[in-house]
Amino acid sequence: MIEDIDRDVFVRIQTDLLVVGDSIMTDRHHASNGNYEDDDPQNQIGGIIPAFPLSGWLRHGMERVVHEYDGTACHPGEANANFMKEDVYERDLGDGYHEKGACIDDPKEDNGCVVFDLFGGFGNQPGKVMRRPIKFNPVRSSVDYTCGQAEGHYRRLNRNIVSRNREDNREPLRNAEVDAVANLDGCWHLSFRETKPEFIGLLAEGIDFLDEHKTNFMHQLGGARNFGAGIVDCHLINPLYEERELKCVFDRGKGNTNKMDEKDDRWAEEYRPAFADALEERIAEGL
Repeated sequence: MIEDIDRDVFVRIQTDLLVVGDSIMTDRHHASNGNYEDDDPQNQIGGIIPAFPLSGWLRHGMERVVHEYDGTACHPGEANANFMKEDVYERDLGDGYHEKGACIDDPKEDNGCVVFDLFGGFGNQPGKVMRRPIKFNPVRSSVDYTCGQAEGHYRRLNRNIVSRNREDNREPLRNAEVDAVANLDGCWHLSFRETKPEFIGLLAEGIDFLDEHKTNFMHQLGGARNFGAGIVDCHLINPLYEERELKCVFDRGKGNTNKMDEKDDRWAEEYRPAFADALEERIAEGL
């Protein structure tokens, strides 16, 4: 069954406003009509959303799924790391994590727990899932969804930080500029170096968890959670779809074909439950 799943999978991501802590890289030299003003509402600036915040967001959702299956996830940080808060590592170990690498005896031979297997760890040991950045463009016809791109509009927001003292009458203290993407709609391209049933099961469950908890600060995408710039609607696009069917997902003038509906039924009734069972079995084995 896993042989029917391609190594490349896509997650649909839709959000009204996205601000990420790692900032956004822009393609200003590609702006149309010579308009390079980042605060002009008519600008045509595209850019790239880095993979770092996307990866952390996905991993956090997957870790929570492992916890719900009564398993523990590999901690992303080293035990001897210089954490900003004292005893944070010990608190995490008591809240559904095990020490990084404790699930393996030999990093060169063992795969460790499913989270370690996916995201990698020590030295030169890569994870089995490759996370790409998302390239966005405000011109819909220039977006190639089959390469994990998205339609989105770059904005630079100006925020006045004001005094909270009543006698200051909300006098501005300083101005902050924030890079943002508005009206983002597209997909995130993930590639597996090796496909395993539990990998697909954890990805599907993790994305569903993030979608269900999207208004929870802990599960929003990005670094500006306090004003909603990271509330994301997301779902795993059916991995059984072919390239032309993937394009249909984003074609506003078309609906699902009969073949796509049949694949949706097969995914929901056969593949998804089997992959979820494989995930549960692996976690039950302590891996």
